[in-house]
Amino acid sequence: MAKHWYVVHTQTGHEERVKSILEKRIQDFNNKDLISQIFIPTEKVSEVRSGKRRIMERKFFPGYLLIEMDLTDQVWYCIKNTQGITGFIGPGSRPQALRDEEVASILKQAEDSKEKPIPKVIFTIGESVKIIEGPFTNFNGDIKEVYPNKGKIKVMVSIFGRSTPVDLENWQVEKV
Repeated sequence: MAKHWYVVHTQTGHEERVKSILEKRIQDFNNKDLISQIFIPTEKVSEVRSGKRRIMERKFFPGYLLIEMDLTDQVWYCIKNTQGITGFIGPGSRPQALRDEEVASILKQAEDSKEKPIPKVIFTIGESVKIIEGPFTNFNGDIKEVYPNKGKIKVMVSIFGRSTPVDLENWQVEKV
């Protein structure tokens, strides 16, 4: 039987702990040849706090694990009765395997963010923001241009009754 990817629902925030418990149970049940890998979908996110850029890891499917396995009754029982796992994702009582395109998309998203972290907050043109740092602190404005690669935006701010463009870093503003 061929191995497929399945999604398992866990308690949110306990994915790492559940993964380690499950890996130990797999060894105890001697199911190493039936389960290839257990994957927690994460992405690297960059944010700036107090003027310092930090890169953090964020789960983009919190509360879920992806498991590549050959689904037998023994493996199903082992996973289903692991502490912290609430069940498989799929209609009815039997889990449904993910399609290859879905798995490829998830794995690509995780790999791409490791090479180049994505910004934590994504701004769009026309969105209203409040400036929280710099010479225009506490001014409100609307985003006119977004430069995601540079981490900058252009905001139209009303100064002395006139609309004026101001170039800012993403971390200098917050959404209103």
